[in-house]
Amino acid sequence: MVMNTFEQYNKKVVPEMQKAFGFKNALSVPRITKVSVNVGVGRIKDEKQLEEIRRILGLITGQKVISRKAKKAIASFKTRIGMVIGYSVTLRGKRMYDFLDRFIHVTLPRTRDFRGISEKSFDTSGNLTIGIKEHIVFPELVGEDVRSIFGFEVTITTTARNRAYGIALLKGLGLPIQVADTHKL
Repeated sequence: MVMNTFEQYNKKVVPEMQKAFGFKNALSVPRITKVSVNVGVGRIKDEKQLEEIRRILGLITGQKVISRKAKKAIASFKTRIGMVIGYSVTLRGKRMYDFLDRFIHVTLPRTRDFRGISEKSFDTSGNLTIGIKEHIVFPELVGEDVRSIFGFEVTITTTARNRAYGIALLKGLGLPIQVADTHKL
């Protein structure tokens, strides 16, 4: 029987991290608090294309998409106050774990030229941000229905206190993380 990401965290990751890092309590082990999915659409002017991106992002995440509007006008970017410059979705709870399960086991292996996630993608607090170049790698989409291809970013926010804890947490969940090569010529 295959474990989903939440069961894997509780049954495998927590005991391993308690043993490896010396956490005395299971509640002190870092956990994932939220997953944010963001798309920038500042250059797109066509309303049909904006609505298509919004619909597809809703299909991928299974949740309503929120539009992000410009807070100030920037002439060089041709943006005005109140203009839609992006869409975002914040996932928590069961939807977050379902999305992570699909993301780790189905989407990342389907990504073109994927060799693992670099350790440089982690910030000092153990959070991970990954850019996806083509949205069509998600299994919810049928390739024939797609008119345009767009990219987005996925941010996995953890309660880890440092990078090592965050890397160990996500590696334990099955995320393919490349070991940083410190001996480059």
